[in-house]
Amino acid sequence: MRVGVLTGGGDCPGLNAVIRAIVRKAERHYQDSIIGFKDGWSGVLEGDFIPLDVNFMRGSLPRGGTVLGTSRVSPRMYSDGFDKVRSTMESTGIDALIVIGGEGTLSAAASVQEAGAAQVVGVPKTIDNDIALTEQTFGFDTAVSIATSAIDRLHTTAESHDRVMVVEVMGRHVGHIATWAGIAGGATLTLIPEHPFDIQAVAETIMRRHRRGRWASIVVVAEGALPAEGTLEIAEPEVDEFGHKKLGGIGHVVASEIGARTGFDTRVTVLGHIQRGGTPTAFDRVLCSRYGIAAIDAVHAHKWGSMVAYQAGGMVTVRLVDAIAEAKPVSSELYEVARAFFA
Repeated sequence: MRVGVLTGGGDCPGLNAVIRAIVRKAERHYQDSIIGFKDGWSGVLEGDFIPLDVNFMRGSLPRGGTVLGTSRVSPRMYSDGFDKVRSTMESTGIDALIVIGGEGTLSAAASVQEAGAAQVVGVPKTIDNDIALTEQTFGFDTAVSIATSAIDRLHTTAESHDRVMVVEVMGRHVGHIATWAGIAGGATLTLIPEHPFDIQAVAETIMRRHRRGRWASIVVVAEGALPAEGTLEIAEPEVDEFGHKKLGGIGHVVASEIGARTGFDTRVTVLGHIQRGGTPTAFDRVLCSRYGIAAIDAVHAHKWGSMVAYQAGGMVTVRLVDAIAEAKPVSSELYEVARAFFA
């Protein structure tokens, strides 16, 4: 078979490891030829691609980013987008397209499949770990490890200066990174989108901790965390050209309010893109390899319109439209574990 691969949306640790696994089994086991489309769906729309083989992918397992480049362009942005996809599939002789991306990229893949423009298999990619029907997405473990390492380092500064340290981590709609890193890093409080916070309650918790002689506090905040209605007014975020809210900044708001309400020296650290750059962890490298192998196997099983998923320790396929139907929130059970350690 002749199979196309693309990576769309934000970059993520492990993208190259997934591509490498696809290429390795496709070439060595199935005798397929693989081409990689440059810059996500943009490459498909413009017919811009490169051949991929085992030699090309050598050394890519630990490499961050994506050798194919990425973008947030989607066929749905153009009136003739699906026709362009269909034309590229025909002109390149592509039998199937493996789409590696998050909710936006995979939603486009589902639309392409429905329109009959290409035969598609999806691979979930998001450090936020918010795609449904898969227990863990690659890059998440790396992001949590980076956030936890940062929290560990901030503990010593907070203790040395009797400060409150607010750490803002990624998590637009869900708080998986914040919750896991908060537990692993021993956070005083963790604020996530699933549970709107009362800033006065946050301040009072920190003051109670101070009265007990514990002056240093770490507050982890997901970038999409919001105050409970009527407790704190914040500005509505701007929207980018792709319709996504420009999040980030809630950490500064929380730090300012804590400082004003407690009188304690409060500082903020925004980890931002550090969480999704660089070398993937060992766990993510293995998970990526499993995702890539499962994807090319799904292609040869003709499981069109499916997404490969990690469930109960194994790889399965699920319907793509079901996986992107709604974001996967932090479970109540896990957040209760985090709450047990709140000050």
